[in-house]
Amino acid sequence: MQVRVLSFGVLTDWLGSPAATVELPEGATVAQLLERLRTSAPGGQAAPLLRGIAVSVNAEFAMAGRVLRDGDEVGLLPPVSGGSDDGPDLSFISAPGCISAVSLCRGHIDSERLIAAIKRGEDGAVVVFDGIVRNQTRGRQTLHLDYEAYEEMAAKQMEALAAEARKRFGVRQVTMVHRLGRLQVGETSVLIVVASAHRAQAFEACRWLIDTLKKTVPIWKKETFVDGSVWAAGEPFPAGMAVSAPEGSHDS
Repeated sequence: MQVRVLSFGVLTDWLGSPAATVELPEGATVAQLLERLRTSAPGGQAAPLLRGIAVSVNAEFAMAGRVLRDGDEVGLLPPVSGGSDDGPDLSFISAPGCISAVSLCRGHIDSERLIAAIKRGEDGAVVVFDGIVRNQTRGRQTLHLDYEAYEEMAAKQMEALAAEARKRFGVRQVTMVHRLGRLQVGETSVLIVVASAHRAQAFEACRWLIDTLKKTVPIWKKETFVDGSVWAAGEPFPAGMAVSAPEGSHDS
C-alpha cells in the first residue's frame, strides 16, 4: 500500500520535499512508517529530528500503534512554534448568536476592527492577546518571520480550542486569527479576543488559548536574522501526543 507523507518546518528541510509517497506493507502502523523513514535517512540524521514529534493521520492526531490504510495522509509534525487570502473574512462575527470566529490568513490582521466587532451589551470584559513580531530574539536582530501550517489540521484544532474555552471558562465568544507567510517586525502574528460577562474568566480563557495553541496547533515559525535563518525551537507536545521512531540498537 502507499501513504502520502507530509512534512513541516525543520522536517521539510531534512526530507527535501513537503510531500512524498511511501510504500508500506498492508497493516503497517505509524511506528513502522517512522522506523522506515529513520532507517532510510543517511548517516542516522533522522533519529534526533523524529524524537518528540507528533503524527497525524488524515488531519487527526494519531498514536504509534495506529494502523495505516492505502491512501492515508500522514503528517510529520515537529514541536510547534505558534504562535488564504488578502485577510480574514470574519464579517460574520457581528451576526446575532455567533460564539466563535477562527481563521488562518496571509494578510494584515485588523486588530482594532476585530476587537470592536466582538463587543456586546452583556459583556463586562474583553481581553486581548496581540502577538507581535519583535525586532530581536536572544540578542539577534530579526529581519522577518515566516509562518507555515498544516492548514486543514490547524483550522480544526483552533476551532476545537475555541469551543473548549467557551465550555471550560464560560466565556461568551472567542475570536482567534493566526497569520501565515512572511511577517515584518511590528506586525501581528496571532490575535486572540475573548468576551465574557466577567473579567476573571476572560483573562483565564485568553491565557489558556494562547498557551495551548503554541503547544498543539500545527503552525511553525522560521526566524530570519541579519546573520542567518533558523526554524524556531518548538514547545514540547503535551504528554500522550508525541510519537517517536524506534531508535534502533546501533544509535548512540
